Amino acid sequence: MSQPVNKNLDQAFGPIRSCFWPVYRHEVRKLLPMCFMIFLICFSYNILRNMKDAIVVTTSGAEVIPFIKVWAMLPMAIVLTILFTKLSSRYSQQRVFNIMIGGFLCCFSLFAFVMYPFRDYLHFHGFADYLETILPVGFKGLISMFRYWTFTGFYVMSELWATIVLNVLFWGFANEVTQIGEARRFYGVFGIGANVAAILAGQSANLLSEIPATFGGIFAGRDEWESVQMVLVSVIVICGLGTMAIFRWMNLRVLNDPSFDNFHFNKRETKAKGKLSFRDSFSYLSNSKYLICIAAIVVSYNLVINLVEIVWKDQLYRLYSEPAEFNAYMNNITSATGIVSTLLAVFMAKILDKLGWTKTALITPVIMLVTCVGFFSFLFFREHLAGVVVALTGTTPLVIAVFFGGAQNCLSKGAKYSVFDATTNMAYIPLSHESKLKGKAAIDGVGSRFGKSGGSFIHQGLLMVFSTLNASAPYVAGCLLAVIGLWIGAVRSLGKQFNAALGTTAAPSDQKAKHEESSENKEVAVT
Repeated sequence: MSQPVNKNLDQAFGPIRSCFWPVYRHEVRKLLPMCFMIFLICFSYNILRNMKDAIVVTTSGAEVIPFIKVWAMLPMAIVLTILFTKLSSRYSQQRVFNIMIGGFLCCFSLFAFVMYPFRDYLHFHGFADYLETILPVGFKGLISMFRYWTFTGFYVMSELWATIVLNVLFWGFANEVTQIGEARRFYGVFGIGANVAAILAGQSANLLSEIPATFGGIFAGRDEWESVQMVLVSVIVICGLGTMAIFRWMNLRVLNDPSFDNFHFNKRETKAKGKLSFRDSFSYLSNSKYLICIAAIVVSYNLVINLVEIVWKDQLYRLYSEPAEFNAYMNNITSATGIVSTLLAVFMAKILDKLGWTKTALITPVIMLVTCVGFFSFLFFREHLAGVVVALTGTTPLVIAVFFGGAQNCLSKGAKYSVFDATTNMAYIPLSHESKLKGKAAIDGVGSRFGKSGGSFIHQGLLMVFSTLNASAPYVAGCLLAVIGLWIGAVRSLGKQFNAALGTTAAPSDQKAKHEESSENKEVAVT
């Protein structure tokens, strides 16, 4: 049944273009600026993600991450989601976009140029030393979170850049101006842009890290790592300003086209009726099985990635204890992840054509299942394999464990940035304007944080009992298997509802063939 679809795509775009650029001429004006936007946003996030891990893990150890995600990140995610809801009720979409991104850029600049240079005067060392004398060893991560509160703040804002700017602002905007037929082709292209950004971000960060030692100047800090942060944050600020400029240009030059009248009408209609409150946003989740399934998928992914990633970063810290070395390794992992993601994203349009939404969405949990089993299997039996590993590779079991964890991270995140993001965001398209806006804000703004916080709660409880991440790893693996099982069930349920919402009683390939035929007719008419 899938062969006619692939043939139709090849006829419309050619075999190569159908993979890389399945876009009609009249669609380029809308798609290309959005590709630049997601590139700049993801480029910034990949640099931020590696920086925050290098700062926090090499200072306090990986044990601090679960405490940050529960006691700092989750409350801040709720605050920013409420802020987004309030701003959306009062201001235009463009102004909300600028306010949110501008706020993030100010926070990053304040940290790099003020807080980090004066960290010795700002941190609560005396109070933290007192807490260490009265609290059990299992609270080490919590104490470190308070001791280095500026590092905690930077970690939180860096992580929320992906949640608020990428998921809520960009993808919310993309879902509004993209039709379901376009999304099947566009979202794969967005994935390519995001993944190319990851490849370039990893290697660019390593190259930019050499600027302070070569040129000095305004980036001359007290030590090399401080100077590197100034350079990287300056680049992020430039990318953020570029993103706002592109969004403004789209509102002025692209969204004034008659084909977007419905989009503008929906915004005016929403303002006239009054936007829903933050509490009403969550009522969508409780009253809609469709949104509950999307929330379950988002929470499951974040729960799984959080559980396994903390264990891996603990192993990585044992191998690279210096911030610069840790950051350089993470930059290389980011580039490798981008390569994997790009390879998947290139074929996203054809994968969706051939498999349909449900089977495509199942790719991510299956990859997570296989890679997690591989990583934890080696982690549990590495002592038994130590002699063989040294004889065959000439290296230590720790190096091999870090390698397997890095491979797991590349494959799972590669699937997330291409397959998971495309299919999850596509699921919002059949919903009403209000459900898209409020449901997505609730799910991506807070639901993802609940997933990560849930994993952090599990890690915290296990640390209280076992004190170390190594000792608690078998129980973490058991939780992962259970969550992935629930994730697969939610995907299957949502797939049925998604097809029903689109009225797809025929096979996905047949429906796509009809859509492509209609699109070809439209292209001829426009020409």
